[in-house]
Amino acid sequence: MELAVVNHEDYFAKIGDDHKFPINKFGELANLLKKEKIIKEFYTPYPCSDETLRRAHSENYIKNVKNKTLDLAIIKKIGFPLVDSVIQRSLVATGGTVLASKLAIDCGLACNTAGGSHHANYEGGAGYCVFNDVAVAAKYLLDRELASRILIVDLDVHQGNGNSDIFKDNRNVFTFSMHSKSNYPAKKSISDLDVELDDNMEDKEYIKILKFYLNQLNQENFDYAFYIAGVDVHFNDRLGKLKISDDGIRERDELVTENFFSKGIPVCGVLGGGYNKDFNKLVELHSILHQSCAKLI
Repeated sequence: MELAVVNHEDYFAKIGDDHKFPINKFGELANLLKKEKIIKEFYTPYPCSDETLRRAHSENYIKNVKNKTLDLAIIKKIGFPLVDSVIQRSLVATGGTVLASKLAIDCGLACNTAGGSHHANYEGGAGYCVFNDVAVAAKYLLDRELASRILIVDLDVHQGNGNSDIFKDNRNVFTFSMHSKSNYPAKKSISDLDVELDDNMEDKEYIKILKFYLNQLNQENFDYAFYIAGVDVHFNDRLGKLKISDDGIRERDELVTENFFSKGIPVCGVLGGGYNKDFNKLVELHSILHQSCAKLI
């Protein structure tokens, strides 16, 4: 059995060659997964529908994104130009996580080759996040009664403030964010469980803390898990403040995915952030999520 992985060529968008967001990583990750024979064929998503988006975003915000009538202040917060390819990318990447979330129910594990846009909230985007794909997918599963108690494990170096905002009054979704204390966003929101990490933390302490909180979470009765596997925790990341090695990221991804998969809890993995100074290393680090999941299938 092959790992179910979702990808679309429109994960790339025309944001300008000098933009600091590494938009080319999505296509290169897909190429690497095929080259390394981790997967043979991808599942292809459709753009997310307005009906599905409205589960996590206001109708007014969706309309303003699609009509390119967003307030300039919100566009600035997002950090991408509001052009057709960015809009299409945001819709397709969100559709990709919805598709991966359904595949995980059938297969036990599934991954998107994008996603993890955890800074977008109900009324707007921020931090390179237009639509919050994980929030949309979680609401989709709940509304379709495909899951009843969802855990979001967010190990991006930045707090998942969009998820905590969207689900602050929803007892069916538990938000767990383990992130750099001093990093973006400057004003943190309140997750169900926030674990703030000191600058320059290395593998041993990081994994020790993660194991402790996973053991706590294992006492809860979750029937579904989303995993945001940001690699901006890496020591060479331009926007991270931690000192996690390649091996540390691999141990982390294997720990999280096996923890839930071994208990029969479906896991949907998404990329999260990554801004490594070495582009090829960045793509390699993102592929660790898919490698870790493929080992379990």
